[in-house]
Amino acid sequence: MGLQCGIVGLPNVGKSTLFNALTSAGALAANYPFATKDPNVGVILVPDYRLQELAAIALPQRVVPTTVDIVDIAGLIKGASKGEGLGNQFLANIREVDAIIHVVRAFDNDNVIHVDGSVDPIRDKEIVDMELLLKDLESLDKKLDKLRKQAKGGDKEILREIDFLDSLKVKMETGVPARTFIVDDESNKFIQSAQLLTGKPIVYVCNVDEQSVNTGNDHTRNFENAVKNENAKIILICAGIEAEISELPEAERSDFFVEMGLKEPGTHKITRAAYELLNLITYFTVGEKEVRAWTIEKGHKAPQAAGVIHTDFEKGFIRAEVIQYHDFIQYKSESACRSAGKLSTEGKEYVVKDGDIMHFLFNV
Repeated sequence: MGLQCGIVGLPNVGKSTLFNALTSAGALAANYPFATKDPNVGVILVPDYRLQELAAIALPQRVVPTTVDIVDIAGLIKGASKGEGLGNQFLANIREVDAIIHVVRAFDNDNVIHVDGSVDPIRDKEIVDMELLLKDLESLDKKLDKLRKQAKGGDKEILREIDFLDSLKVKMETGVPARTFIVDDESNKFIQSAQLLTGKPIVYVCNVDEQSVNTGNDHTRNFENAVKNENAKIILICAGIEAEISELPEAERSDFFVEMGLKEPGTHKITRAAYELLNLITYFTVGEKEVRAWTIEKGHKAPQAAGVIHTDFEKGFIRAEVIQYHDFIQYKSESACRSAGKLSTEGKEYVVKDGDIMHFLFNV
């Protein structure tokens, strides 16, 4: 499955600088508002040490990691929900992504312009939230009107959905995003059905200075407290450092990490956070020609996992041969795993586990 994350935030908070660092796509990064008018799209490779370890054993002709599309969405200002600035374009673009990466500025620097004249990440977050909430309330009104017409037949499921969305609307009118009220599968289903922008999973990226990237600062501590009740991830990143890293040769990057006191690049933090929020896992296919990572939702059964490779695999699914990752690493080959009794044959009800190595048998 193709995962798409949209980078959003007020103009001039470091979105495009971060986008360039993550994707090396060369989006325009400038020190003035609205440097980004059309969404830039880049691709980042999802880091996974398991893929490299499997490749070291299988020695395939090629190694294919799974990827995440990153979309740098045009900057937002007050009034976007009514079409101000690039509002209509912003809202249309954000509706298409699976998860939101919301960048807020959490560093002081008089040489970098802020659209509101001062640094306050909580205020900046609330501006974006309010514009999305206003659009969501419009969407809720339309959804409820449609459901009430459908409910005349007394369908209990529809009546439950109406009750939930009515209650949700009252709470959202106080300025609370929809994601705060996702407590179980049913609430998540109702919120996603209404296509609410504030119901999308979100990763907050606090763009900090070099001195604060490991420890945080007063801005980030206040921000963390402000969003503690949201179902969100918070990551501290210095977009300037990430930009420097992206320009270095691969061989020099590890030394730079040590020098800056970093354990890993921001790319790794963001993709891992997005996977956790979207409840995604990875399985692998291993062969002489190719070792490849595939992304699926946690809880998917073997036929659904096969369908990610090709729809024919799911339609004609017969069975799957499965080896657990640690067993393959220990025994070094499929034949050795089979001889050791570490290869299992699974049917349509098998729930795929993170790290499974799979071979599908199908007939169409």
